Amino acid sequence: MPQQQPPAVSVIMPVLNEERHLRNSVRHILEQEYAGEMEVVIALGPSADRTDEIAAELVAEDPRVHTVPNPTGRTPAALNAAIKASRHPVVVRVDGHGMLSPNYIATAVRLLEETGAQNVGGIMHAEGENAWEDAVAAAMTSRIGVGNAAFHTGGEAGPAETVYLGVFRREALEQQGGYNEEFIRAQDWELNFRIREAGGGVWFSPELKVQYRPRPSIKALAKQYKDYGKWRHVVARYHSGSINLRYLAPPTAVCAIAAGVVVGAAVTPWGFVVPAGYLAAIAAGSVPAGKGLPLKARVQIPVALATMHMAWGVGFLTSPRALAKKVIASRRPAVTAQAE
Repeated sequence: MPQQQPPAVSVIMPVLNEERHLRNSVRHILEQEYAGEMEVVIALGPSADRTDEIAAELVAEDPRVHTVPNPTGRTPAALNAAIKASRHPVVVRVDGHGMLSPNYIATAVRLLEETGAQNVGGIMHAEGENAWEDAVAAAMTSRIGVGNAAFHTGGEAGPAETVYLGVFRREALEQQGGYNEEFIRAQDWELNFRIREAGGGVWFSPELKVQYRPRPSIKALAKQYKDYGKWRHVVARYHSGSINLRYLAPPTAVCAIAAGVVVGAAVTPWGFVVPAGYLAAIAAGSVPAGKGLPLKARVQIPVALATMHMAWGVGFLTSPRALAKKVIASRRPAVTAQAE
């Protein structure tokens, strides 16, 4: 009896200023150990580097690669544009700086079948290319850096609130109308919340790994995490009951440290115990996080941790209420399948 052909897969990529990693990322997709049909749809934002040129070369080199425009440059708009331009029943999200492990797609398709989930995903496996990026990668994969988020730190397979990137059944994306384009950040978490609210399953598995390149500077990391905090607060306002203690830890730390500095400067030096305690905690936590790394990377881990915590907390605390009102007033764009 002939073996059944695996389902065809559409890989969607939101891309903006990715000349450094795009070609390698697409190579990791096209070289997947997967027997089914595959297409790659790259949504091109208004890049200021050679991203468009590289994408055009990839299209010319392989008929499976296509591009669509994303004039807004926003990630959720890019994802929706790529979904609309794609046509297969399984949709795999990959970022322009993400590198899939060789059997990622085959494993994800198997897990969709085995679990009945609407979306499956795994670990954001951060790896750097220099000492600073190694430090950020260590911070992003440690519990002191990101808490108990399984898609950062690993864990047992099972139902999850959200996963990194995601491999979706197309009908789940169509049912939800795709990504909410008002969520410039946290759009994955927000979409997965809606999928779960509608009764669908989101499944985490450590079998699925995507190699991720961290931000290359303190400034870029701070902006990334400030945006994360800002938009995670929007999700909390938009979807009541979606917040938990892990998300409240950074803003609580920011408030406690600020209060400690003010008290220490204006009332008593004992106020400085709080910021000093925080610095001692991240210094101690960076020791196991940096195990096996060169000294130049290890000494930068506390800086990466503090940047992530403080930027996330400030973003959360300063997130304008108007953002949530704008999201609530918006309509999610419909995404419809093209005919096979």
